[in-house]
Amino acid sequence: MKLKGLIIAVVIVLIALYSSAYTIDETQQVVITQFGKAIGEPKTESGLYFKIPAPIQEANYFPKNLLQWDGDPSQVPTLDKTYIYVDTFARWKVVDPLKFFQTVGNVTGALARLDDILDAAVRNFIASYSLIETVRWTNRELDTFEMGLDKIQEERVIAEITTGRQNIVRAIMKQAEPKLNEFGIDLVDVQIKRLNYVEQVRRSVYGRMIAERKQIAEKFRSEGEGEARKIEGNRGKELKKITSEAYRKAEEIKGKADAEATLIYAQAYNKDPEFYSFIKTLEIYEKTMDKGSSLILSTDSDFLKYFKSIK
Repeated sequence: MKLKGLIIAVVIVLIALYSSAYTIDETQQVVITQFGKAIGEPKTESGLYFKIPAPIQEANYFPKNLLQWDGDPSQVPTLDKTYIYVDTFARWKVVDPLKFFQTVGNVTGALARLDDILDAAVRNFIASYSLIETVRWTNRELDTFEMGLDKIQEERVIAEITTGRQNIVRAIMKQAEPKLNEFGIDLVDVQIKRLNYVEQVRRSVYGRMIAERKQIAEKFRSEGEGEARKIEGNRGKELKKITSEAYRKAEEIKGKADAEATLIYAQAYNKDPEFYSFIKTLEIYEKTMDKGSSLILSTDSDFLKYFKSIK
């Protein structure tokens, strides 16, 4: 019986030790509560620790590493009355676990407070500046260029940046940080993830972009038609030049050929004028007379002299 009682006592002691021991790794910190009330200093170093077994004391774990907050996109009017969707995110961590536990309780409660504080700060500062201030950081000259938009871009006057997006983000963080410190939270960083027009404004912007592109397309068409007319004019001019040059050369060749033919005819005529006259007369007979032709000529006519010589 004594041995059995000793074993039971040892088991109870082991169970008590097991339930009273707890460990903390490098990414955790612990607040010990007794009957729901925090006692002692938070444990922020990793290692093995002991407490009174539950339900008297409980170990409440909180993350020590960076945590993320991703805000819901919200519709905000800028100073120049342009409605945009603003999507922001932040990085934060628990630096005072005791205060964190006493004020927000857990990470879910902390995210709810972050929603309230950061959303209000973002809305406040976005509404205090024009759209261009939230988009651009500096007055650096834009290095984007689109063919055909050069004239349109010259007509647009880009407002001068006095604050810029980076300073607006810093101001949001500066406003929200002290409020979050009250909950044992350190706000590490806040950034604007995305800005976008609301649907109605987006349709208007797209319509203006389409109109600009149509204007550019019409300009290209008119320039192309002008170039086409210019090319056609040059082609007609070149064609006339080539044709006139070819005609001149053809006439020169024909003139030379006629001159050569005349020379040959003259030489042949000079060799036997009577034979030449006979040949030419026969050609005239062939061209002017056929089976149905009737001629009334005098017997003294030179036109029929070769008929008279036939015996």
